Amino acid sequence: MAHPQRADAPQASEKSARDWAQSLAQYRKPDTARAVFELCASIFPFIALWALAWWAISISPVLAVLIAMVNAGFLVRLFAIQHDCGHGAFLQNATASNWIGRCIGVLTLTPYAVWRKSHSHHHSTSGNLDHRGMGDVHTKTVAEYAQLTRWQKLGYRLYRSPLVLFGLGPIYLFVLQNRIPVGLMKAGSKYWGSAMGTNAMILLALGIVAYFGGIWPLVLVFAPTIILGAAVGVWLFYVQHQFEETHWDRDDEWNIQDAAFHGSSHYKLPAVLNWLTANIGVHHVHHLNCRIPFYRLPEVLSDHSRLADIQTITLAQSFQCARLHLWDENQRRLLSFAHANKLISEQQPHYTRSAA
Repeated sequence: MAHPQRADAPQASEKSARDWAQSLAQYRKPDTARAVFELCASIFPFIALWALAWWAISISPVLAVLIAMVNAGFLVRLFAIQHDCGHGAFLQNATASNWIGRCIGVLTLTPYAVWRKSHSHHHSTSGNLDHRGMGDVHTKTVAEYAQLTRWQKLGYRLYRSPLVLFGLGPIYLFVLQNRIPVGLMKAGSKYWGSAMGTNAMILLALGIVAYFGGIWPLVLVFAPTIILGAAVGVWLFYVQHQFEETHWDRDDEWNIQDAAFHGSSHYKLPAVLNWLTANIGVHHVHHLNCRIPFYRLPEVLSDHSRLADIQTITLAQSFQCARLHLWDENQRRLLSFAHANKLISEQQPHYTRSAA
């Protein structure tokens, strides 16, 4: 694939990641009026399309499913607003912001406090090879892969396959795993309350729908919206960090600003998709300063042209990221299984020592 231009390309006057993080602090202040507008522009079309798809069942089940799939875009946008609420970036009023996040969590099937905690862990450990496993796409190094048994390699290859990552994985994550506070089982009642409270509201909502409409609104409207929205959400998260020249380091060399800046892409989408995903593609800026509201990210790029042109991945280029599976610590890039296997066969002793 075409390589994204890296933020760490040698330039005499280039700011460091820490400098960028400090200079972007001025964009952190939320705009209440704009936030309310963005919420309304997301929730009202979502409700309207849900109702339209439900009504369309009596005309054509296929039409109902198609409308529900379009509505997945608005579900993704609502999840992005929940995401901003979790960072305290959406509104200045923390209480209002948290309750908006909790309510949206019922629609996205995502317990707010549980997700907020795991996502905070993602931000604080992203790109750290010694702290993988929570809130990220599991990624092995070439050396680690070389030491696996044949069955372990098969298991990892299945996990990294598009069918699992973007098909079965999102269904498991949003429909099953989010129902209990996985990873936070002993972290306190707060997370159990978040998960169980969200579950109760989801069951109540689904029960009301089933009472008035039977099973078909759940099968033809609810399920397609959730499944496609979840798959898109996982894909976005994947592309934001799983690109060829991303950034990983061991704990003793890891730096949070460098990992945030150089390990996050700028996913340049067409205008409509950029709007539906709430500018989350401007991920390198988001990771540098996660308190910047999503509706101010275009302002950052407009004021800082340098940030608009680095680590860019277009929609067409992004599909090639799905072929990258293993981090090579020597070349400092993600490799395909084919490329990694070639390196292992040529340099087996080296990768054996590296893993040891």
